Parts: sequence; structure tokens; C-alpha cells
Amino acid sequence: MSDAIPATAGERNPLTRLWDRGSKIDPRYLIAFLITLVLVAAQLRYHMLGSYDRLIVALAVCTGVEALLSWFERGKVVNLLSAYISGISLTLLLKPQGGALWPFALGGFIAISSKYVLRYRENHLWNPTNFAVAALLLLAPDRVSVLSHQFGNDLTTNLVIWIFGLIIAARVGVLHITLTYVASFLLLNAVRASVLGQPVMPEIAPITGPMYQLFVFFMITDPRTIVRGRRQQILVAILIAVMETLIRFASDKGWPLPTAFNVAPAFLALAIVGPVAKWIDVRRRTASPR
Repeated sequence: MSDAIPATAGERNPLTRLWDRGSKIDPRYLIAFLITLVLVAAQLRYHMLGSYDRLIVALAVCTGVEALLSWFERGKVVNLLSAYISGISLTLLLKPQGGALWPFALGGFIAISSKYVLRYRENHLWNPTNFAVAALLLLAPDRVSVLSHQFGNDLTTNLVIWIFGLIIAARVGVLHITLTYVASFLLLNAVRASVLGQPVMPEIAPITGPMYQLFVFFMITDPRTIVRGRRQQILVAILIAVMETLIRFASDKGWPLPTAFNVAPAFLALAIVGPVAKWIDVRRRTASPR
């Protein structure tokens, strides 16, 4: 028999105690911290916002619509952290022509209202921000674009965001989704580059950029819209990467596609695959036993 004495709670490693405390925190607060970190880094280092009016409009519309619709439906105002995350994400992602503010207002309204309208058996099917961005790109491709490389792929900034992002994804329990998508993206786009006879690095480099940081940490891992079960989540992440690669390949070949597919293939891939997978998952789980 071992003479080792188990460590008491007070004697455990400080990092272990900190990790255990993190398990008691609402995941939305961790996600809100990460999205705020991305916003602060983007503004302090690159002045990406351009104008704080965008942030104010996006946050005001998202939180206002969330408060109004939740009160109308449930008789009370729900926690507004989800609306806060959507507002910050839209502020970072949307790049309208001429500094227009209406895309942030309309995008905020579309994002939040989609949670209350586009549902199946009390589950919303689309990640709110993903749905809003995809809708704006499809409806107004000449007036609205999305974030691309405004971070400049700065190593230090990206490293900080990826470290915090991976830690929080692990704490929330969705790290396997992020890693599966990233691995699938790298592999599939390397194959695509080889098939097209193009250099591999330019095709896989976007994964380090700011748009993909928001995508892998906030959209495909949204706890409210992912399917149940670890294996199913991994499969859906792979399918999203496959759909994105197909869209990119079609764009490379010059096939006629709406502008939105060429501008943001990852967002459109999620908007197509995610809701179908969620619908199938909810239907399977809520089917009446025979």
C-alpha cells in the first residue's frame, strides 16, 4: 500500500484550484471575456473600430432587442451576455462601405430576432451572429463586407488570443470542436492547394487571422447551436470544413456563386451545415418512442 497522502483542497496546486473554480463560472462569462479581449486588442493595436459609433449601435440594438423579445415571450428580461457577445462580434466582423451604421443596427436585429423566430422545438438552429453576417452578405454584397486581415497577423497579438481562446474552449468543454475544425481546415486546404497547383501556405494562412479566431472560438462552438455528443460534434466540425473547402474550390474554378460565398466561405459553410445538423439532432432526440 502506498504511503502517499492525498493532497487536501488547500494543498493542491494553485493552477488546479484556479481551474476548478473556473468550472463554476457560467461559460457565457468566459466567452464574453474572450470576445472583449479580442476587441480591446484589435482597437489598441490596430484601431480597427474606426468609430465607437459602430460599437454603440451594435450593442444597443442587440441588447435592446434581446431585452424586448425575452420580456415579450417569457415575461422577464434574460441574461444579456449572449446579446453582448453578438454585438461585439458584429462590430468586429462587419465592414460596411462609407462607414455606414445601418448594417450594425440591421445585423443586430437579425441576429437576436433569429433566436426567437427561427427555432425548431424550442431550439434555435443558427448561431445568431453567423446568421446575421451571412444574411447581410447575401442581401447587400455591394454594401457590406467582412473582416479579413486587419490584425496584420501580428504574432504576439494572435498568440495571446489563441492561448486564451484554447484555454477557455477547454474550460467550456468545446476544445475538441475547435481543434477538429482547425485540423480539417489545414488538411483539406493543403489538399485543395495541391490539386490546384498552388502554394500551400497562402491557402492555410487565413486560419491565423482575426476572422477565423472569431469563427472557431465563438461560432462553431456556440453551446446553444451545437449538436449533442462529442462524436457528433466532431463529425459536424469536419462537415463544415468540407463544405467550406468545396465553396473555396468552386470559387477557385470560377463557378457562378453569390458574392457572399466568395467573401466568407467559412460563414456560409456553417450557415448551411450547422442548422441541418442541429435540426436532425433535435428531431432525433425529441422523437416519440415507438
